[in-house]
Amino acid sequence: MRKFYQFAFIILMSLILLASCSQDSKKYRIGVSQCSDDIWRDKQNSELQIGAYFHDNVELRFAAAFDSDERQIQQIDSLVGTGIDLLIVAPNQVSTISPAIDRAYDKGIPVIVFERKTNTKKYTAYMGADNYEMGHLMGEYIATRLHERGRIIEVMGLKGSSPAIERHNGFREAIAQHPGIQVVATLQGDWTEPTAYNTVKQWLDKNKGEKIDLVFGMNDRTAMGARKAFEEAGSVMPLFCGIDGLPGENGGIRLVLDSLLDASYIYPTHGDQLLQLAVDILEGNPYEKETKLMSALVTQDNARVLLMESEEIMRQSHNLEQLHEKASQYLDQLGNQRTLIFVALAAILLLLALLAGIYMYYLQRARIQDERMLMEREQLDFYTQVSHELRTPLTLIQGPLDQLLRTNDFRGASDNARELFSIVRRNTQHLTGLINKMLDAQVGTPIQEMTSAQVDAITVSQPIANPAAVPEQDEDAPTVLIVDDNADIRTYLRSILQGQYRLLEAEDGKRGLELAREQVPDLIVSDVMMPVMNGLEFCQQVKKDDISSHIPVILLTARALEKHQIEGYESGADAYITKPFSPELLLARIGNLLHSRHQLKDLWGMKPATGTSATPSQDIAVASTPIEDAFISRFKEVVVERLSDSNLSVEDLAAVMGLSRVQLYRKVKALTGSKPVDLLRKARLAQAQKLLQETALSVSEIAYQVGFASPSYFTKCYKDEFGTVPGEARKS
Repeated sequence: MRKFYQFAFIILMSLILLASCSQDSKKYRIGVSQCSDDIWRDKQNSELQIGAYFHDNVELRFAAAFDSDERQIQQIDSLVGTGIDLLIVAPNQVSTISPAIDRAYDKGIPVIVFERKTNTKKYTAYMGADNYEMGHLMGEYIATRLHERGRIIEVMGLKGSSPAIERHNGFREAIAQHPGIQVVATLQGDWTEPTAYNTVKQWLDKNKGEKIDLVFGMNDRTAMGARKAFEEAGSVMPLFCGIDGLPGENGGIRLVLDSLLDASYIYPTHGDQLLQLAVDILEGNPYEKETKLMSALVTQDNARVLLMESEEIMRQSHNLEQLHEKASQYLDQLGNQRTLIFVALAAILLLLALLAGIYMYYLQRARIQDERMLMEREQLDFYTQVSHELRTPLTLIQGPLDQLLRTNDFRGASDNARELFSIVRRNTQHLTGLINKMLDAQVGTPIQEMTSAQVDAITVSQPIANPAAVPEQDEDAPTVLIVDDNADIRTYLRSILQGQYRLLEAEDGKRGLELAREQVPDLIVSDVMMPVMNGLEFCQQVKKDDISSHIPVILLTARALEKHQIEGYESGADAYITKPFSPELLLARIGNLLHSRHQLKDLWGMKPATGTSATPSQDIAVASTPIEDAFISRFKEVVVERLSDSNLSVEDLAAVMGLSRVQLYRKVKALTGSKPVDLLRKARLAQAQKLLQETALSVSEIAYQVGFASPSYFTKCYKDEFGTVPGEARKS
């Protein structure tokens, strides 16, 4: 059987390894830190995502800083903290982002700087267009377009960013070659249309009437912002040139085609090429450290052709995304089917193992049965020898006892004395019968029969006396649960406690635990050595249960050593009495424990109204367990939550707390000395008193709000509790 389990384990592990091998062994996590969020970067992010479609082991994590150095630094550190394998970053400014890039690089993370440069040397590769060349070529085009003569406004990009610096340097160097071209103003922008609009508008307000032939914005959005400023100012419209040359409805190519811009310059995104560079670095393939992207001028002459090509590329990209989505769905379905297959195989394997286990169980059971029969035979031989040694002292006990029972002194004894003699005689006969049965087993009587029907069949040859009549018990008397497997011990305890307490009996700890939960007695007296569940375990279970945790437990036992007493108290017992014991000691301990529980606590902090003679309820400190404190706290919460419900009953409270009505009643009564319905009324009156003192609500409104069905009944209850009517309490 051991070999079978080993075989099953090998097959199961093989299935798991097979499933794991079907997955990619290495998954790359690439962080992308964009300095801003605009249509150019949206296009690049889309291209990066399309590039990832061809690499199932690539996961992209995007972050946009919205032109904020501080935010981009935090985002780079956060991406590094998530455990990325490579960082792609477009720095917002040349110098400020460098420390964050250095930290990533120093941790061994490859870094690709794209589109914008930084002053750090700690990067793995750079990819981007030549911004200096772009500015220079745009300057040459503008000089040609203006026929070597004109007045120009230059609107810069974000201050400190490498594209703005390089485009400006290239543009001014080209313009410097044409003395007839005058740069009237160089205005600071930040790549956004609103900033360009405000900057140009302020310049126009200060320089009204100045003739401008062309405005060069360092991107298309900047150029369009300048155009709006000129339109609103009513000035003679100059020409406008930008850079980006994006496709789409609001892209630079469409703006040139619609004559809103005179020219633009394609600033390539190439997100797919950027992703391939990242994968080459991660997989150890050859790559170029510096990659310059090709760019082109967009004018009226080529705008239509470029737009058509760009739209076709966008359409194909859209189709590719749809194909990828469908392929992903098919792969998910395939993965689910594969998972179901592995689950089915595992279930079959486990079923086989279960069947084998059942077979081995029956084999083991048969072996144990054989061993048990052998042990019983050995025990029987031992009991036979011992029984011979017991017959002499047992005869010396039974003989004198029978003689005593036939004397006149016994016939004149009280009913209680006759009952005690009956217990002694019955147990003596029982022990005699056991010894006789053990002796009979020598000639073939099975021990199973000896310990069951035949032993119980032992009868008293002649009845001694009728048991004393049990006094009628007071229904309001405290309830004591007696737990003992010995019926005579239960009878003896009943003779001590009857008349003062209502009594419940259980023959073992398991049945006692059931009665403790069902009836919630006020106190438990339990033996320690019992079958099914012994007294120590029974006590522990009682103290753990929310319903019975408050019940005092007295353990009765013949185990008198100190370690046994410690064991009893550690199980949660409230008292430990060794046998033999005096009835007076037992009654005293029971009385003290019950008295300590009948102390009313002030649950609601109620105080009498000012000027009244009512005495506030006393808050008596009574030792309690965390379980009891939690129960009372929960009870208070349940009452307060439903305080305004005039139909709220004890049954409702019990249902919410997961108890029966009897369990809630006895638990609350034992812990507080009050009935649940009385505590509910006190809670309502306490809340009413608070509302009278702190609000301007009328007496009727307060009565309904705290759950009284009528103001008149509320007034009566309030006066009974505080000695004054609600209206007078408010006046005082």
